[in-house]
Amino acid sequence: MILKLLPISLLQCMLLVGGQVLMKFGLNKAGDFSWTWHYFGRLLFNWQFFSCGICFAAGSILWMYIIKHFPFSMAYPMISLSYVMGMLAAIVFFHEQISLTRWIGVFLILGGCVLIAK
Repeated sequence: MILKLLPISLLQCMLLVGGQVLMKFGLNKAGDFSWTWHYFGRLLFNWQFFSCGICFAAGSILWMYIIKHFPFSMAYPMISLSYVMGMLAAIVFFHEQISLTRWIGVFLILGGCVLIAK
């Protein structure tokens, strides 16, 4: 069962992380945050912000498929793989420095996913 769940979960996590990365790019492009119609109008016509919504929608549809066809106790923890992918995205797209304690956290998450998959 895990051989079917894992690739679908990885795709769903990639959609979630892709949406978050696109959201950050879109928000950075929109300028300083403000509670104005003008600010939110800039977001609506920003292709990166618009694309993040598409990623979230696709990820949500895939999540509906996952929880319909796999045990929830196995499927839900696989979402934590998005934390690992998010960390990698922070390095690749935002050139962030990751501390040793965060890397330890990443390996603990991966270990937990391996234990759940068994």
